Amino acid sequence: MLDEAAKLLADESLPGPKVLVGSDTGALYAARLAAEQTPGIDALILAGLPTAPWASGSWEAEVEARTACPTHQARLTNDPGFRRGALDTAPDLPEPSLDLVRVPVPALHGAEDEVSPLADALGTYEGHPDVRTVTFNGGRHDVLNDALHRTAAATVVLFLERLRLSPELPAIAEGIA
Repeated sequence: MLDEAAKLLADESLPGPKVLVGSDTGALYAARLAAEQTPGIDALILAGLPTAPWASGSWEAEVEARTACPTHQARLTNDPGFRRGALDTAPDLPEPSLDLVRVPVPALHGAEDEVSPLADALGTYEGHPDVRTVTFNGGRHDVLNDALHRTAAATVVLFLERLRLSPELPAIAEGIA
């Protein structure tokens, strides 16, 4: 999977900017590619970056930890192809070395994330000048599919618009609270 992503990133015929987006274990993979200085990465978006192993104890607890959105909870529960217990079986990847990441990184994280507690995630991001953490009050682990998914999407779109204008990320909107 990492090799396929690296090939796409290196393909100069594809439009840019090229941004890796990863949620949960996908965030680990994306951070790894960026830390390896994979050519072609213009930015990295991390959502719900795992900070330690987590065990749900039950499917109901996993669904509750993932999202407060009743629609997403129903989709997870009713999709026969969804792999239950996936959060309990994180891949054996090294801790992301954000010290080596040299591209802008918005890190999206739910303030109520039990899988990857916010305080632990903030500790992972601390001291990295290219990381801007955005927390979602009431947000759980699947912040891109949580009750505040529209706010998360708007945050991503705003970041992408800034990146499209310039790698220096000029401000294009201010004063939103």
